[in-house]
Amino acid sequence: MVDKSERDDMSFLQHLEELRWRLVKSILSILVGAGITFIFIDMIIDLLIAPIHNTSTEMSLQVLTVQGMFMVRWGLALIGGGILAIPVLTYQVWRFIAPGLYGTEKKYIVPLIISTFLSFLLGVVFAYLVIIPFSLNFFASLGTGTIENNVSINYYLSFVSWVMVGTGMIFELPVISFILSVFGLLSPKLMRTFRRHSIVTIMILSAIITPPDPVSLVIMAIPLMILYEISIGVSWTVLRRKMPVGDKLEAK
Repeated sequence: MVDKSERDDMSFLQHLEELRWRLVKSILSILVGAGITFIFIDMIIDLLIAPIHNTSTEMSLQVLTVQGMFMVRWGLALIGGGILAIPVLTYQVWRFIAPGLYGTEKKYIVPLIISTFLSFLLGVVFAYLVIIPFSLNFFASLGTGTIENNVSINYYLSFVSWVMVGTGMIFELPVISFILSVFGLLSPKLMRTFRRHSIVTIMILSAIITPPDPVSLVIMAIPLMILYEISIGVSWTVLRRKMPVGDKLEAK
């Protein structure tokens, strides 16, 4: 990795060349992760369709196109590859921006990689265990006695994947707070000032991700509000470590 002085002397084309190699390594990591995911693809599909068997109203899955299962398998493999590659992707991004950081900021790379991956997995697990069962029960209950709930497996797995990946990304809020605080773009005072605005934003995001019923919205909104408060604590911790001893009280 080039140091800060070498980065300052790099031309625009050299910056692009470094960025290109970072992207190549990132794409390769996703493909490797997709290959690993594909080995366990049948187990993963069984796991993803398990919630549909526990709905109050019966739902059945169907393959509606000749190439349907082929697209399903490789689509899930790529999504799984992206999830497995999160540590590598985080590392590549950090390595690209690290030469412009101070030595005290570079030490955050290991906790950043770990927290990014674990936060995303926590969001995925929460979506699988809480949001998806509630969502499926809500949508299944909208059927009537004369209309069967026959769902395309492509649409079903797209829906499940969207909810899980979307929730995983939202659970990265403390990590985003950490990164912005390291760069001095965020502070606990600023987040407290916009707490009311954040509540409105959280309610909107919850309404988008969950089905349009108040119970599911509240189930999603409460963890997001908790994450926002955790993000304030993360920002406070970062600023406290960066500030001189005499100024630390101002970050409270």
